[in-house]
Amino acid sequence: MNNSLKPETLCVQGGWQPTKGEPRVLPIYQSTTFKYDTSEQMAKLFDLEESGYFYTRLQNPTNDAVAAKIAALEGGVGAMLTSSGQAANFYAVFNICQAGDHMVCSSTIYGGTFNLFGVTLKKLGIDVTFVDPDASEEEIISAFQPNTKALFGETMSNPGMNVLDIEKFARIAHGQGVPLIIDNTFATPINCRPFEWGADIVTHSTTKYMDGHATCVGGVIVDSGNFDWEAHADKFPGLTTPDESYHGLTYTKAFGKMAYMTKATAQLMRDLGSIQSPQNAFLLNLGLETLHLRMPQHCKNAQQVAEWLEANEQVAWVNYPGLKSNKYHELAQKYMPNGTCGVIAFGLKGTREEAIRFMDNLKMICIVTHVADARTCVLHPASHTHRQLTDEQLIEAGVAPDLIRLSVGIEHAEDIIADIKQALNQ
Repeated sequence: MNNSLKPETLCVQGGWQPTKGEPRVLPIYQSTTFKYDTSEQMAKLFDLEESGYFYTRLQNPTNDAVAAKIAALEGGVGAMLTSSGQAANFYAVFNICQAGDHMVCSSTIYGGTFNLFGVTLKKLGIDVTFVDPDASEEEIISAFQPNTKALFGETMSNPGMNVLDIEKFARIAHGQGVPLIIDNTFATPINCRPFEWGADIVTHSTTKYMDGHATCVGGVIVDSGNFDWEAHADKFPGLTTPDESYHGLTYTKAFGKMAYMTKATAQLMRDLGSIQSPQNAFLLNLGLETLHLRMPQHCKNAQQVAEWLEANEQVAWVNYPGLKSNKYHELAQKYMPNGTCGVIAFGLKGTREEAIRFMDNLKMICIVTHVADARTCVLHPASHTHRQLTDEQLIEAGVAPDLIRLSVGIEHAEDIIADIKQALNQ
């Protein structure tokens, strides 16, 4: 489908294009395998000489239709669904890094990703240097090494709600001959399209706003097709030199702009297998069909709640980029002029225990690990998602000990505020 269509149209119409006699609604291809008439037909698929389906671990028609929709929304050349956002971030990096390599990453990222990069990748021989995303270009560049293969950041950090200067990060990455990978989960392509600001690869936890209803875990990687791997061939041998597991095929030569995505599917998904189930992809597609309607409501409600919190005497601080007083307001206006997301970070005057008591007093708003769906929910990261981090690591990740992450849903804003008010009054 034409990627020049408006996002609203792509949300509804993108990905699945039925022909005569096919289902109007995307079907669930709940099958592990696909039939062919001859052995030669199957052999060509295994040799990547032809495209098609033979085993759902690598490709599935339901998954591919949803991935195509997300690629169109982001303005990319291709995408691959994964079993979770964590898998997407791992594959996005591991597709171009191997033992002995290095990457640079914003320090203010989701705690799970911080652990993935800072702990687990080190066990695989890939080192990571975390940098303050608000630091000068010179300071961030000083973190690069001869073996650095990527720069990573989040459009808006989870849970701190820091806004990344994408153009600055893109300048740094490209000046060092590496791609910029952006996790665009919170903004979604409705509010920000990082490729338009110089990013090369985008990831999402589709579990969040894209699904929007807390029904299924998933992730996605989208490639812009813009990074010139051949221009930096020595840095990316996995893409620019023969792959012996495919009879010496070289991805950049065989697939051009689709080299990165083809390798991720044909090699990483083949070997590691973190697939998204067709059933989950089907549910994700239902969420995507209303993404353009839900995001403005999330932003409208969050703006109203953030303004109420900022004016409340019991609240010590509020970090929401939509507030004019916010240090990231100008950056948010640049990259996300139509709104950011529904997530607010704030702290109460008092102790950590009082913050926990406040959450326990909430009635409609639930304490859950999840974030960014239709229902308003709350979490204390230092006690929950980030509890594995030390106090020093919490501060480095932009997570204050008193930080409360409020994910504002699409209920009526007055009801959300009323629940917060009664909990504070107790």
